[in-house]
Amino acid sequence: MSGRSTQSSVLSPQSWSPPEAVFDFVGKRKWFYLFSLAIMVPGIIFLLLGGLKLGIDFTGGTIWELQFRQPVESLAIRDVLAQNGYDRAQVQIAEGDTALIRTRELKEGSEDKARLAQALRERFGEFTELQIQTVGPSAGTAISQRAVLAVALASLGILAYIAYAFRQAQHPFRFGICAILAMIHDVLIVLGIFAILGYFANIEIDALFVTALLTVIGFSVHDTIVVFDRVRENVIRRAGRDYADIVNHSIVQTLARSVNTSLTVVFTLLALYLFGGETIKNFILALLIGIISGTFSSIFVASLLLVSWENRELSRFVARFRRGGRPAPA
Repeated sequence: MSGRSTQSSVLSPQSWSPPEAVFDFVGKRKWFYLFSLAIMVPGIIFLLLGGLKLGIDFTGGTIWELQFRQPVESLAIRDVLAQNGYDRAQVQIAEGDTALIRTRELKEGSEDKARLAQALRERFGEFTELQIQTVGPSAGTAISQRAVLAVALASLGILAYIAYAFRQAQHPFRFGICAILAMIHDVLIVLGIFAILGYFANIEIDALFVTALLTVIGFSVHDTIVVFDRVRENVIRRAGRDYADIVNHSIVQTLARSVNTSLTVVFTLLALYLFGGETIKNFILALLIGIISGTFSSIFVASLLLVSWENRELSRFVARFRRGGRPAPA
């Protein structure tokens, strides 16, 4: 046996150093900002022009679900409704023979309902009434107010929690504000896309849409915290390094984890969207858009905003804007 001591080929955890970043995400941050703006601006324009197309959960009205004994088409049912004075009704078909009708208030036992039911029977034959729900205008207003309040309270709670969780880091409120900005980014994208869909495809939003927004907010902030926590750890481990390098290294370390986690959710939502019921399709679509946007914003918006804030890029941009684009005097 040799008298020389052998050295282990396995490095101790203390001696291991993670590889340097292979892609400069932070250096390309302006392109990521422009990409986000290119998606948000059209939606914001449609929000300002016409806004979202509100469903009866917000405006008041009736949901009437009917199951026919033969397959039916939405256009044919809308024609019958329009001929009887309900020309703005929305009709969705599920399983070929089930119609979900959304229209203005249609009271149980009223003459209008009896007249519509008779017209539908004459055109399509007998049917079974599965449900009829009516929401008054006052209830719709209350739901709208509570939806805004829920989003506002969620934002304040997120800001307070992140500031507390990162209280030992420098500028803890900076982390919270950047997370809120990324969250607003995701909400605006979902709202903007549904404003466009409402204009071109007549898609309405309901109370489930608010649930989807709150779920997107939670997912977005959860993913953002994971990246921020790695940034905080690397600030301590790599003290003295440039802040942009630290953030870029943190993004590279968490990128695979964030993408893999999001993909599992996206695949599940896609299956639900393709094979789920017709009544939850808009809900699932809002979740899909929000999850994809939330993954992008956590990595390429929230983290990069930390660097822009640290480098005071916003204040320099505002100062340059006030000078009319002229460079600062020497």
